[in-house]
Amino acid sequence: MIRAAIPADIPEIHAMVRELAEYERALADARATQQQLADALFGEHPAAFALIAQDDVAGSVVGFALWFRNFSTWTGTHGVYLEDLYVRPQARGGGHGRALLAELAAICVERGYERFEWSVLDWNTPAVGFYQALGAVPQDGWTVQRLAGEPLRALAQQAVDNKATSLSN
Repeated sequence: MIRAAIPADIPEIHAMVRELAEYERALADARATQQQLADALFGEHPAAFALIAQDDVAGSVVGFALWFRNFSTWTGTHGVYLEDLYVRPQARGGGHGRALLAELAAICVERGYERFEWSVLDWNTPAVGFYQALGAVPQDGWTVQRLAGEPLRALAQQAVDNKATSLSN
């Protein structure tokens, strides 16, 4: 069963984010708190949305998909960017990942969104194979870029400095 996340799901979502980070060999980078997730998903202006996969028999949470809207200047429409897709190891192979992706595809189609995109680690060959079997196409020629930490702060400081210079002129 796939359903929209509710505030009571935050502890499970947080736990699965950490499980995913551990699988991706980046647990130290997973610093989001339960409160931050609650604010992002259920605050006054949600920044993201989540779907929950539940086991039909036991009703336990076995996976989640966390996504947000993006926008394409080329198509002039919103799209869905899948930030995280995770199914707990004991539930893999049960169709939960496919069901989560199908629900997100349905959201795209229902809302007129033309793109559904995500990133996958190069070394995660089971995931790459799974996505390609669904018809997903790698975007060759594109590389994800990221500014974080000190380089982000240094670039931001340039904007502050530029504003200060403009005001003094």
